[in-house]
Amino acid sequence: MLADYYKKVNVWMRENRGDLYVVAIIFFVGLASFGIGRLSILWPDKEPIEITNTQLPITNDDGDDTIRNQHVNQQGDSANVTPTIQRKYVASKNGTAYHFPWCPGALNIKEENKVWFETKEEAELAGYKIAANCEGL
Repeated sequence: MLADYYKKVNVWMRENRGDLYVVAIIFFVGLASFGIGRLSILWPDKEPIEITNTQLPITNDDGDDTIRNQHVNQQGDSANVTPTIQRKYVASKNGTAYHFPWCPGALNIKEENKVWFETKEEAELAGYKIAANCEGL
Protein backbone atom coordinates (compact mmCIF):
# COMPACT_ATOMS: atom_id res chain seq x y z
CA MET A 1 0.00 0.00 0.00
CA LEU A 2 2.78 2.44 0.86
CA ALA A 3 4.58 1.45 -2.35
CA ASP A 4 1.48 2.40 -4.38
CA TYR A 5 1.42 5.91 -2.87
CA TYR A 6 5.14 6.26 -3.53
CA LYS A 7 4.65 5.39 -7.22
CA LYS A 8 1.70 7.80 -7.54
CA VAL A 9 3.72 10.63 -5.97
CA ASN A 10 6.69 9.97 -8.29
CA VAL A 11 4.44 9.95 -11.37
CA TRP A 12 2.72 13.18 -10.27
CA MET A 13 6.09 14.87 -9.58
CA ARG A 14 7.42 13.91 -13.04
CA GLU A 15 4.28 15.26 -14.70
CA ASN A 16 4.36 18.57 -12.74
CA ARG A 17 8.10 19.15 -12.53
CA GLY A 18 7.94 22.66 -14.11
CA ASP A 19 5.19 23.79 -11.75
CA LEU A 20 7.09 22.48 -8.74
CA TYR A 21 10.16 24.53 -9.72
CA VAL A 22 8.06 27.69 -9.90
CA VAL A 23 6.49 26.98 -6.50
CA ALA A 24 9.91 26.22 -4.97
CA ILE A 25 11.41 29.45 -6.37
CA ILE A 26 8.51 31.53 -5.04
CA PHE A 27 8.80 29.86 -1.64
CA PHE A 28 12.56 30.42 -1.33
CA VAL A 29 12.38 34.03 -2.56
CA GLY A 30 9.69 34.72 0.03
CA LEU A 31 11.71 33.02 2.74
CA ALA A 32 14.86 34.97 1.82
CA SER A 33 12.91 38.26 1.74
CA PHE A 34 11.47 37.59 5.17
CA GLY A 35 14.93 36.77 6.54
CA ILE A 36 16.46 39.93 5.08
CA GLY A 37 13.60 41.96 6.50
CA ARG A 38 14.18 40.53 9.95
CA LEU A 39 17.92 41.25 9.70
CA SER A 40 17.26 44.86 8.71
CA ILE A 41 15.55 45.44 12.06
CA LEU A 42 18.69 44.34 13.87
CA TRP A 43 20.85 46.86 11.98
CA PRO A 44 18.67 49.92 11.32
CA ASP A 45 20.13 52.84 9.43
CA LYS A 46 20.92 55.75 11.70
CA GLU A 47 19.32 59.01 10.66
CA PRO A 48 21.67 61.98 10.62
CA ILE A 49 21.09 64.64 13.25
CA GLU A 50 19.70 67.83 11.75
CA ILE A 51 19.57 71.20 13.45
CA THR A 52 16.37 72.78 12.19
CA ASN A 53 16.28 76.03 14.17
CA THR A 54 19.60 77.87 14.04
CA GLN A 55 18.15 81.13 15.36
CA LEU A 56 17.97 80.11 19.03
CA PRO A 57 20.93 81.29 21.09
CA ILE A 58 23.45 79.01 22.76
CA THR A 59 23.54 79.91 26.43
CA ASN A 60 25.76 79.27 29.41
CA ASP A 61 23.56 79.05 32.49
CA ASP A 62 25.97 80.33 35.13
CA GLY A 63 23.76 83.20 36.31
CA ASP A 64 25.69 85.93 34.53
CA ASP A 65 23.32 88.26 32.66
CA THR A 66 26.10 89.65 30.44
CA ILE A 67 26.80 86.36 28.69
CA ARG A 68 28.00 86.69 25.13
CA ASN A 69 26.60 84.27 22.58
CA GLN A 70 28.31 82.88 19.50
CA HIS A 71 26.45 82.04 16.30
CA VAL A 72 28.11 79.74 13.78
CA ASN A 73 27.48 80.35 10.08
CA GLN A 74 25.07 78.13 8.10
CA GLN A 75 27.82 75.82 6.77
CA GLY A 76 28.81 74.89 10.32
CA ASP A 77 32.29 76.40 9.95
CA SER A 78 33.43 77.08 13.50
CA ALA A 79 36.26 79.33 12.27
CA ASN A 80 33.81 82.11 11.38
CA VAL A 81 32.36 82.79 14.81
CA THR A 82 30.92 86.22 15.56
CA PRO A 83 30.00 87.29 19.09
CA THR A 84 26.52 88.74 19.60
CA ILE A 85 24.65 90.05 22.61
CA GLN A 86 22.34 87.39 23.94
CA ARG A 87 18.64 88.11 24.18
CA LYS A 88 17.12 86.14 27.04
CA TYR A 89 13.49 87.29 27.21
CA VAL A 90 10.95 88.41 24.63
CA ALA A 91 7.57 90.10 24.87
CA SER A 92 5.03 91.50 22.45
CA LYS A 93 4.47 95.24 22.04
CA ASN A 94 0.74 94.53 22.34
CA GLY A 95 0.97 91.92 25.12
CA THR A 96 1.45 91.92 28.88
CA ALA A 97 3.70 88.87 29.43
CA TYR A 98 7.34 88.03 28.69
CA HIS A 99 8.66 84.63 27.58
CA PHE A 100 11.81 82.71 26.80
CA PRO A 101 12.42 82.86 23.01
CA TRP A 102 11.57 79.14 22.58
CA CYS A 103 8.26 79.18 24.50
CA PRO A 104 5.00 78.64 22.58
CA GLY A 105 3.76 82.15 23.28
CA ALA A 106 6.98 83.71 22.01
CA LEU A 107 6.89 81.69 18.80
CA ASN A 108 3.51 83.24 17.95
CA ILE A 109 4.77 86.84 18.21
CA LYS A 110 5.47 88.53 14.87
CA GLU A 111 9.04 89.75 14.42
CA GLU A 112 7.99 93.40 14.11
CA ASN A 113 6.11 93.19 17.45
CA LYS A 114 8.92 91.60 19.49
CA VAL A 115 10.53 93.50 22.37
CA TRP A 116 13.74 91.96 23.78
CA PHE A 117 15.05 92.12 27.35
CA GLU A 118 18.32 90.99 28.93
CA THR A 119 16.93 90.34 32.44
CA LYS A 120 13.64 89.52 34.15
CA GLU A 121 13.88 92.74 36.13
CA GLU A 122 14.17 94.77 32.93
CA ALA A 123 11.02 93.13 31.54
CA GLU A 124 9.11 93.66 34.79
CA LEU A 125 10.17 97.32 34.97
CA ALA A 126 8.72 97.75 31.47
CA GLY A 127 5.36 96.53 32.82
CA TYR A 128 5.40 92.91 31.66
CA LYS A 129 4.62 89.91 33.86
CA ILE A 130 5.80 86.27 33.69
CA ALA A 131 4.04 84.13 31.06
CA ALA A 132 2.01 81.31 32.60
CA ASN A 133 2.54 78.85 29.73
CA CYS A 134 6.34 79.03 29.65
CA GLU A 135 8.14 76.44 31.80
CA GLY A 136 11.20 77.58 33.70
CA LEU A 137 10.21 81.21 34.25
